Amino acid sequence: MTLWVPGMKITASRLNDGPAVTTTNSGLVAASGFTVNDFRGYRSGRTIVLDMYLLRTGATITQTSGNITPDVQICTAPIGWRPTNGTINGPWDDGTSEGGFVIGTDGVCTLRTAYSDIAGSSTRNLRLHIGFIIDN
Repeated sequence: MTLWVPGMKITASRLNDGPAVTTTNSGLVAASGFTVNDFRGYRSGRTIVLDMYLLRTGATITQTSGNITPDVQICTAPIGWRPTNGTINGPWDDGTSEGGFVIGTDGVCTLRTAYSDIAGSSTRNLRLHIGFIIDN
């Protein structure tokens, strides 16, 4: 199919034109009590999307009325895959519980809220997903 716009011919291949996508699957560092299962980073232009999958190996993290106190560091994103201006919020889940986390300009991902306690076991896998736009 071809769409005609005055002065420009839009084709299927032109619609697919855009900045190249850069990917990574290395450089994510787990904090104490966690192990990295999988990591995928995607960058297109100034947009970054991170999918982080970690196993909870430490003691149970308890929450009170949804708040984790103190907040718990889970991992650090690699340089070049971090927000450039401020802290960004994102969701996490493990199939049983869910909550929120933040990532700062230093790449540190911190669990802040949870629907229920996060048990430490060989089967508790946390999935974190976040997307953000960087300044440069």
